[in-house]
Amino acid sequence: MFMILLVSLVGALLMPLFARMIGRGAGLVIALLPLGLLVAFIELAELVERGWVLGQGRRWAPSLGLDLTLRLDGFSFLFCLLITGIGALVIIYAGAYLTDKSRVERSRFFLLILLFMTAMLGTVLAENLLVLLIFWEATSIISFLLIGFDSRSARSRRAALMALQVTAFGGLMLLAGVLMIGHVLGTYSMAVAIDRADALAASPFGGPIVACILIAAFTKSAQFPFHFWLPNAMQAPTPASAYLHSATMVKLGIYLLARFEPVFAATSWGRATVITIACITMLVAAAQALRAESFKSALAYSTIASLGILTLLVGLDGPAATVAMVGFLLSHALYKAALFFCAGSVLHATGMQRLRPKSGLARVLPLTAVASVGASLSMAGIPPFLGFISKEFLFEAQLESSWEIAPLAAAVIVNAVMVGVAGVVTLRPFFLGRGEGSGERPIVRHGESFSLVVPPLMLALAGLIISLEPDWITRAVLRPAVAAVYRAPVNVDIAVWHGLTPMLLLSAVVVTIGALIVRFWHPIHVRLRTMDRFDTLAVERLWEETLRGLVRGSTALTEVLQHGDLRRYLLLVAIGIAGLGAWSVGNLGLFPRLPTDDPLRIAPAMVALVGLAGALAATRAASLLGAMIATGLTGFATALTFMMNGAPDLALTQFAVEVLLVVLLTALLLAVPLATAPTRTPLMRRTDAVVACGIGALLFCGIVDMAANPQASPASDFYGRASYLAAKGHNVVNVILVDFRAFDTLGETTVIAIAAVLARSLLMTRGGDVPAGRSQPVHFSFLMSGRALSWLLFAASLVILWRGHDQPGGGFVGGLVAALAFALLALAYGVDWAQRALRVNPLTLVGTGMLLALVSGLPGVAAGRPYLSHLWWEPGGWLPKLGTTMIFDLGVYLVVLGAVLTFLFGLQREAAR
Repeated sequence: MFMILLVSLVGALLMPLFARMIGRGAGLVIALLPLGLLVAFIELAELVERGWVLGQGRRWAPSLGLDLTLRLDGFSFLFCLLITGIGALVIIYAGAYLTDKSRVERSRFFLLILLFMTAMLGTVLAENLLVLLIFWEATSIISFLLIGFDSRSARSRRAALMALQVTAFGGLMLLAGVLMIGHVLGTYSMAVAIDRADALAASPFGGPIVACILIAAFTKSAQFPFHFWLPNAMQAPTPASAYLHSATMVKLGIYLLARFEPVFAATSWGRATVITIACITMLVAAAQALRAESFKSALAYSTIASLGILTLLVGLDGPAATVAMVGFLLSHALYKAALFFCAGSVLHATGMQRLRPKSGLARVLPLTAVASVGASLSMAGIPPFLGFISKEFLFEAQLESSWEIAPLAAAVIVNAVMVGVAGVVTLRPFFLGRGEGSGERPIVRHGESFSLVVPPLMLALAGLIISLEPDWITRAVLRPAVAAVYRAPVNVDIAVWHGLTPMLLLSAVVVTIGALIVRFWHPIHVRLRTMDRFDTLAVERLWEETLRGLVRGSTALTEVLQHGDLRRYLLLVAIGIAGLGAWSVGNLGLFPRLPTDDPLRIAPAMVALVGLAGALAATRAASLLGAMIATGLTGFATALTFMMNGAPDLALTQFAVEVLLVVLLTALLLAVPLATAPTRTPLMRRTDAVVACGIGALLFCGIVDMAANPQASPASDFYGRASYLAAKGHNVVNVILVDFRAFDTLGETTVIAIAAVLARSLLMTRGGDVPAGRSQPVHFSFLMSGRALSWLLFAASLVILWRGHDQPGGGFVGGLVAALAFALLALAYGVDWAQRALRVNPLTLVGTGMLLALVSGLPGVAAGRPYLSHLWWEPGGWLPKLGTTMIFDLGVYLVVLGAVLTFLFGLQREAAR
């Protein structure tokens, strides 16, 4: 399964390149990827049919409970078949549907749709809830990009943002629920959470956990009151709508509910909440489907109604409800994706969107009309299509459930409306002539093509074949899926004829009412559109007003807290630290310990006095440049103190930082206009002095207390002993950074990379390039020695990088020294000369470094160890030891180098203007 996911991800990144090279017909080639994945899953059908659960795991971050654990059972197997099978047809269809787009736009669409397929597979295969959450959010983000695919359209951008806001809110709720599950159970395993559903429900967090899971599922599957985002999402290209909003993504909420059914069923209010929300959603969506004017809107609201039916079936108790849920999930995915394809073909051929007669389009789109008829018959529940069987399952589940008549009545009404919508979306476009208000005949821009016709025909035909020849699909897919959800074997009997049963009678009633809706669709449609009580825009407006209120409140709070006065920030921090220190002393009785009477060390004392003199000089400096030099003197004194106390790594880093700070601050002073008038009053100076003295006294007490206990801490002892045994390094500081605490270092490196990107956007060259040459005069000696010094520093940086694992050095300080080398070139010969010497964009270095740092942890995962556990090879002899640590250190080196040069080059270009 890991290999399948990896192939899907790599293929998603590489296959769209073929779209640019091939042009037309690229969809047929790119569809080979999901088809290959479909075949790979079908190869596992025999194991799934036996009821086996296939699992694979890799350690990632065990201390956080995060493991890459995948699990394939019958239910996830059903989803995998739908995701890959319908995904292949979507790509084939999109290849023809997007012919009016450029090659770049087509390749971007294929990239997004394949990445979405990968995220869907990851979600349904994930056994670890944290991993599931990551893929869950990935589907929301990629859906946002697909809905807003036409970025020039304001409606598309609005719909994309709305979908992202609603589903991201559900993602936050899911995150809260998952964290509470981990807190209660001590694990993030989905299987354990389901097995211990009673313990979860009985815990103090049981109610909030259920509430968070339900909200997450309701937002993803467009249940009331979060249903409004799905019709707006129809701004996406039709292939994306067919895939995301009918067959796959919106089903994730159902997937989550079905998995956690034992958890919410263990509460007194869980089932009632699910059933009530489902019934409201079904009725609201049914009314809106009758009010809809466009082809895709009618299908969108009928999809919401179908999702309500699925939610209802999850909420009902008994094995029949599980059978009905699985059967309806399959049939709905087949016929609804086919109808979306047919709608897209009509829109692509005519450009008309409104649901009115389109002058007998069956004459020019005959195969599309056939596919639409087959899919609509399945949606209406007409035998012998699969939709008829799933509808009988639905009524059987409701009749056998312990619930009262209300859910059954709602299901009858909603299914009748679905029959009506199925008839309307097929008869009016394809078979009826010009009618009321239709005006002139539509212009048909093109006929049918292979890629536009085959996908809907195959889906419509699948709904017929499965009902007539159900043996394999029943054995290998439906029964294992039902057993996985119900957690016990259940008999699944797919047959067109079960005799004269109450379910058949209810189906006849539904079809009859649906036929009447088709006959009187126009007056019903007009009547409902004049009734404001059915206007779902009220919920949408309430959501948007709530968001605007949050933005206004956040803005007001930001103005209070983020006022831009650095002095007030420091004052609040100082007060907070002082208060915490006072609380510790007073409440816990922690008083500073005094050090023993050690003899005075003359050299450290003299260095300390030099640092103190620099600090005092900085406070009395009349210019910023003088204050900067005095502060640098204090920094160098600190570096010497590190050196004399056995911390060469810290000293080396401090030296590099101090030199670079001088360079960067000098460039900043040249670029930023400075006020000549005094900026602080005497009162402000006195306040600053009090705050500074207080912070100094607090730090002094802390240092005295630490000096009183020269004994090494248990952590220091551990790292000292395990440095070489566990990480093959003698330099304990570097080993901690790149091995023991590599995940922290990766996070810090990411922050540096983000800062570089932001700096680039803020310091981006405006108004053309700066003319070559220096904007400020440079001393002759600097000109003559600049190249030699820079190349010497660059060579030293490589040595520092290479030796860092065993001797003082490493990627961070090596990157600082390399940045200093190019800074000398920029100061001596100008930014353009330094940029040419560098040969690449600094942000390219940042991106390459991040990629190396991320990739360096994968070999450890492949070896069954946690992420960023580094592997070593010690060949012996004259060959040095080699390890993935070097890749990680090189990544840090490049990120630091690129980030510093991004700041420096940007500041110097600004100063040259």
